Amino acid sequence: MRLVAEGLSAKRGEDLIFLDISFEIAGGEALVVKGANGSGKSTLLRVLAGLLPAHSGTVKLLAAAQPVERVSEAAHYLGHRNAMKRELTVEENLFFWQSFLGDFAGGAGLPVVEAVEAVGLGGIAHLPFGYLSAGQQRRMAMAKLLVSWRPVWILDEPTAALDAAAEAMFAGLVTAHLARGGVAIAATHQPLGLEGGKELRMRGFAGVMEDVW
Repeated sequence: MRLVAEGLSAKRGEDLIFLDISFEIAGGEALVVKGANGSGKSTLLRVLAGLLPAHSGTVKLLAAAQPVERVSEAAHYLGHRNAMKRELTVEENLFFWQSFLGDFAGGAGLPVVEAVEAVGLGGIAHLPFGYLSAGQQRRMAMAKLLVSWRPVWILDEPTAALDAAAEAMFAGLVTAHLARGGVAIAATHQPLGLEGGKELRMRGFAGVMEDVW
C-alpha cells in the first residue's frame, strides 16, 4: 500500500495557503508534518482527509485492500476537536463510532473494552465524556482510532493536553499501527517518539522540504 500526493495546493477563500506539495509514504511508514503557525499544516491534513477540497493536485491510495475513490474512505482523522458527545459515556461514544465507521478491508478494530484499556481509561468508561479531564478526553479520542480498522491515520497535534506517560502510550499505539502495515501522517510541534519516519517541512509559499529522520 502507498499513499501518494502529487502537486497539492489549497486555498481558503481567495487566499492560497500552500502550493505544489508532493510526497509518498508506504505501508509501515510515518510522515511528520512540521512548520510555523500558519504554514498550512492543518489545511494539508484536512485536504488529505477529504474535509477540504484541493485547489489542485491529487491524493491516491494505491494497492489498498479494497478500491477507494477517496483516501478519506480508508482514513481516520483526529483533529483538534475530539468529535465526541459530552453527554454520552466513553463506551457509548466508542460504540457509536465503531458502528458508524465499520472496518476497512484487510483488518479489524478492537472491541470497545480492549480499546478503552489500551488508552488507560478502563476504570472510567462508564462516565460521561464531559466529566473527563482534557487529557482523558484526548485519550478517549485516541481509542476511536482503535475500534474500527482504517489503514491511514491523519493526526493533527495528537498529543495536545497529554502528559509524558500518555505521549509514550500514544507513540506505542502509532508504532503498533505501522507494524500492521498502516500509515500515519501527523502535524505536530512535539516529538512523537517514532523512529525512521519522514519529515515534511511546510514553508508556506516557499514550498516544502522532505527529509528522512
